[in-house]
Amino acid sequence: MGLDQYAYVASKANTDYDDTSRQEIAYWRKHPNLQGWMEKLWESKGGDNELSKWGSNFNGVELELTWDDIDKLEKDIKSGEVSRLGTTGFFFGNPSDDVYYEQDLKFCVDAKTECFLGRKVFYNSSW
Repeated sequence: MGLDQYAYVASKANTDYDDTSRQEIAYWRKHPNLQGWMEKLWESKGGDNELSKWGSNFNGVELELTWDDIDKLEKDIKSGEVSRLGTTGFFFGNPSDDVYYEQDLKFCVDAKTECFLGRKVFYNSSW
């Protein structure tokens, strides 16, 4: 058990896992500060984060990422802002920003490309 995180592209939100338009473009295993960044983004978009017994309702939530969201993430990765979140959780593991730094930046480039091509980019996680 632990934090598994995915980014994928699809032609629309809430696609079935069998939908052939859905393609994974990134996967992270226990990248807690990225999870915290995404959770803060979700809250800023109106997500309800009333604490559940597990500490958060941001579990299994499909979050659409816009070009602007991805651009902000890229800047926050480069500036170290993502690392300052200090996100923790029982299933989250230790901060792994250094381990995923290059992959995170590659994700941002790939995700922006997908947005440019008119596809929707989503983030989801499970713990």
